[in-house]
Amino acid sequence: MPTLIYQHFIARFRLYFTLSIIVLLILAPTIPKVPTGEHLTQIQAKDFITAHTRNTPTTYYEGRQGPTGFEYELMHQFAEYLGVSLNLNAKHHAESVLSAVRDQGDLGAAALPLLPNTSEVYYTRPIIQMQPLVVYRRGLHGIQEPGDLVGLELGTLSQAGTSEALRELQREYADLSWKESHELEVAELLAQVESGMLDAAVIFDHQFRLNRLFFPNVERGFLLGDPLSMVWAVPRGRGLGLLEAANDFLQNLQENGTLNHLVNRYFGHDDYLEYVGTRTFLGHLDVRLPQFTDLFKQAAATTGFDWKLLAAVGYQESHWDADAVSPTGVRGLMMLTHPTASEMGVDNRRDAAQSIDGGARYLRSLKDRLPESITGNDRMYMAMAAYNIGLGHLYDARKLTEVRGKDPNLWNDVRETLPLLQHQEWYSQTRHGYARGGEPVIYVRNIRRYYEMIEYVERSRQQFFQLEQAGIEDPSQLPFELIPPLTP
Repeated sequence: MPTLIYQHFIARFRLYFTLSIIVLLILAPTIPKVPTGEHLTQIQAKDFITAHTRNTPTTYYEGRQGPTGFEYELMHQFAEYLGVSLNLNAKHHAESVLSAVRDQGDLGAAALPLLPNTSEVYYTRPIIQMQPLVVYRRGLHGIQEPGDLVGLELGTLSQAGTSEALRELQREYADLSWKESHELEVAELLAQVESGMLDAAVIFDHQFRLNRLFFPNVERGFLLGDPLSMVWAVPRGRGLGLLEAANDFLQNLQENGTLNHLVNRYFGHDDYLEYVGTRTFLGHLDVRLPQFTDLFKQAAATTGFDWKLLAAVGYQESHWDADAVSPTGVRGLMMLTHPTASEMGVDNRRDAAQSIDGGARYLRSLKDRLPESITGNDRMYMAMAAYNIGLGHLYDARKLTEVRGKDPNLWNDVRETLPLLQHQEWYSQTRHGYARGGEPVIYVRNIRRYYEMIEYVERSRQQFFQLEQAGIEDPSQLPFELIPPLTP
């Protein structure tokens, strides 16, 4: 009897075991695998991480001090955190970044929004919040609330996250329609609003703050919908090691305050380079400039520049503040970058004498390095533009000027081309990529105005001195114009 019971038990055990094996084989694909660091191990073995991004002012671009951008700095620090080098691929738009990560990339960092239904990548923890914003062409009235968008020529970028806010709005306003593009970037979208091709657009608030100076005919409208989270993307199916490392890195940056510092540095101000009022300028002219006039004259004597031009550059850079520090770490009266200061032998950028001398010699070196085909004032204006944006981007603008059938040796033609470096259609054809090309245009214009005003004040002082010497007490009776003509 026990033998029969034992045999029955063995038979049932074999049956249950066989059924369990069958069930496991059927369900195996759905059972989560134990996380491994396979992908992270591969990155560390090859000693670099490949990050896919976009060439835009909020992500990555070549700035005055070299590669820069909010997410570039994060990516660079993350690579250091992993102990590897950073290999960057910036020839992307928002949609192609995810494809690249899925196919062969290590990391996607391109102002990516956290969106549902993305099954082929993992997203990291949120980095910052991105708030959709409606902007519209100056002159259009009554755009104050979501319903006002119905019937307008409205545009946005596809796969950037802003279209999600529009889709949500469309549930309430069925007649709402808009255009999307995966080929444009924010600057190009704003250019279409300014030109009248679009009535309005939806971008993110921080993007508008970085671009608004270059599109004076585009107005801030209203916030639309809820903010989205900016995240990074890593591929699925290669272990969770890289995702966990990225999350740990981002959490550390948030806890130690580094992330907040970067956010404030890049997005906490509008970074305007606007021409200040005459009254403010004249106040600085009387109080600040006399402290540095002799230094500007000494630098002018060694470099061959008009001291008043160097003073105008110094005012544009720092408002004649020897202790000035920009949000990006450029500092001193002539706002020298650390590499430029080293190149010019300046060891203390806050020392006014060193800063003025180094800035003047750097401007001279830029002017001397320009092609001989650029002459006269055009050469001076282009050297000033290069002081602001770098020679590489200036050469890119000259090349595009030639492509457009204009003269790359004339400042007026190059000035028209420089803002195109903000548009993907054009900067994709260049060596150095995206640049805030509208900035050097404003920069040179301002310096020319400051120079004219300094020259006018100096000329007026000399005239009044001569009148005093001649015993003339009422100069208002003499026939000379006291209002300086300002070039546009």
